[in-house]
Amino acid sequence: MTYKNIGNSPIPFAPNEFAKRVINWQRQHGRHDLPWQQYNQPYHVLVSELMLQQTQVSTVIPYFHNWIVKFPDFNTLASAQEDQVLNAWQGLGYYSRARNLHRAAQFVVAQYNGQLPDSPELLREVPGVGPYTAGAITAFAFNKPAAIVDGNVKRLFARYFGIEGDLSSTQLNRKLWQLAERYTPNHNNRAYAQGLLDLGATLCKPRQPKCEECPLQKTCNAFATHRVDTLPTAKKKKQIPTKQGYFLYSLTAAGVLLEQRPSDGIWPRLWSFPELKQASHEFTEHGSFKHVFSHYRLNALVYNASSENKAERLHHTALKRVAVEDLDQVGLPAPIRKYLDTQLQRLDK
Repeated sequence: MTYKNIGNSPIPFAPNEFAKRVINWQRQHGRHDLPWQQYNQPYHVLVSELMLQQTQVSTVIPYFHNWIVKFPDFNTLASAQEDQVLNAWQGLGYYSRARNLHRAAQFVVAQYNGQLPDSPELLREVPGVGPYTAGAITAFAFNKPAAIVDGNVKRLFARYFGIEGDLSSTQLNRKLWQLAERYTPNHNNRAYAQGLLDLGATLCKPRQPKCEECPLQKTCNAFATHRVDTLPTAKKKKQIPTKQGYFLYSLTAAGVLLEQRPSDGIWPRLWSFPELKQASHEFTEHGSFKHVFSHYRLNALVYNASSENKAERLHHTALKRVAVEDLDQVGLPAPIRKYLDTQLQRLDK
């Protein structure tokens, strides 16, 4: 790990003092009204943590409320059908999280009678639970010591300790976890963990951080050396390629023609318009849509197959028509749902 000592770089607070300042700040200025904080139930914490992976809090809140209504506990979720689970997740993206949550519920019911264990080591055995999520559940649900390192904590630590380099590298990631473990207190872990996340989310932001309000400013390396704007070290931006896709739109009195996607590739096991491997001259163009994935952009051309029997002759084993009134029972990718909703709204006018 690279510490940059420039000029009169400050000496970091000792772990106890660091934790004390984070906890005191969180109690006065941190977030206390997030829905999963109200009871700190292990199930609620697990749901929220998986939803919050790569998704902003403001986006997650309504999904969390709806999820708890549909699946209030591990037993209810474990017994649900996968299509029900994916439908409730619809629009959040990264659907592997929904499947992991479903599998986690089934595992917890089978192995622990519906009660999450309270140690990071045992939690790591739960499907979909990695080091950060295990630490977060331990701290938030059980108020026990556990290190947490996510994007907010990495940014906070990089600035506070003056760490340069690619924070996603194996070497620096390991060092960040070592720092997190060293600075984790033995008490008040719920407030401390929430404080770290709140500081990163509300003060030590990627852009326009509010250093004047930070309880750690006095000993922050980046602030003292005028490097707040350059830490963490910026990653080199990768060019995202664009791919073309071709889909069929077929709506009849029997419903919408859909196919279940394979387990690998985009939108695994979700129900989508049937996809063609290449452009077709058998169908007329109906419309288009665009969607950005983490690794490429999709430009999709949609063909009209509503009045064509050819659509039914596609050799897809997972092809079926779903009645319009039953569309809420299946999981649809967000761009497919948006396209379909637009078409149905036009028919209603």
